[in-house]
Amino acid sequence: MHINYDFADLEAFLAVKETGSFHMAAQRLALSQSSVTRRVQKLEQALDSVLFERTTRRVRPTLAAKRLHARAEAMLEDARETVGAMRDESVAFAHQRSLVVTLATIPTVVANLVTPALGSFRAAGHRSRIRILDHAANAVSEAVAQGEADFGICSISSLEPNTGFEHLFDDRIVLAVRDDHPLAAQDMISWRSLEEQDLILPARGTGNRTLIDEEIARMQGALTWTMEAERSSTALALVSGGAGVALLPLSALRALCPDRVSWRPLSDPVISRPVGLVSRNGQTDTPPIAALKHAIRSARHAPPFGTWLTAGES
Repeated sequence: MHINYDFADLEAFLAVKETGSFHMAAQRLALSQSSVTRRVQKLEQALDSVLFERTTRRVRPTLAAKRLHARAEAMLEDARETVGAMRDESVAFAHQRSLVVTLATIPTVVANLVTPALGSFRAAGHRSRIRILDHAANAVSEAVAQGEADFGICSISSLEPNTGFEHLFDDRIVLAVRDDHPLAAQDMISWRSLEEQDLILPARGTGNRTLIDEEIARMQGALTWTMEAERSSTALALVSGGAGVALLPLSALRALCPDRVSWRPLSDPVISRPVGLVSRNGQTDTPPIAALKHAIRSARHAPPFGTWLTAGES
């Protein structure tokens, strides 16, 4: 069965029946009298029933109108309750969304940058829930660009055209070595001294690997890798087990360094990855998002993180 009337038609019908006049019904509904007439006629056609007997002096409801009255009231009341409930749910959903901040971040900065920032965020009285997406740099940028995250902390400055990058600090690439490894006795490691080592590199396609590959290319093939690892924690586990030495960002060593493993700076050249906040262009931050960004900016200057940076690593 095709239903060819709507709630506005029912409202017009009830207004006419309750006022006994098309003119007064039009005034109640803030419509023209002709509009009310058309709506009632549409309902009559849909129901194939005459609802009002019209004379020059009065409008009398028919038996069909009397039978429809209670049902029309019930349908409109159900409709109003449904609309009200949906609006309440929408408001509640929007409210819940405003209480959740989604941060996409590279894992290596979680321990020493994100965690202290969250502590400051809470200490300032903010109670928003925080959803953390730990991704590789390119996935962080994509999550922000696609709206999956409110903002991100990334180590590649420009990946998506609709995002902007706010530089926080430079994260130096260093060498992770086991304490009993011969290179651990040196205060500074040259790239050339890595030629005969079992070298563990980040996986291809990551920002860290791109920086390292550029330096390897400059050395014209004198340096080759032995193993690749997707995550810094995996590379450090390999170093701890004596499988080789690893080129990693310093933040990974600060956060994840296992027992018996330490780091040494590399020279000639010193290479670093830029780390910063990634946001969608044109986005207006909610107060919780702005507050968390502020806490992250502040955390980079606070000890011990800020002390490491001022020690020549930024």
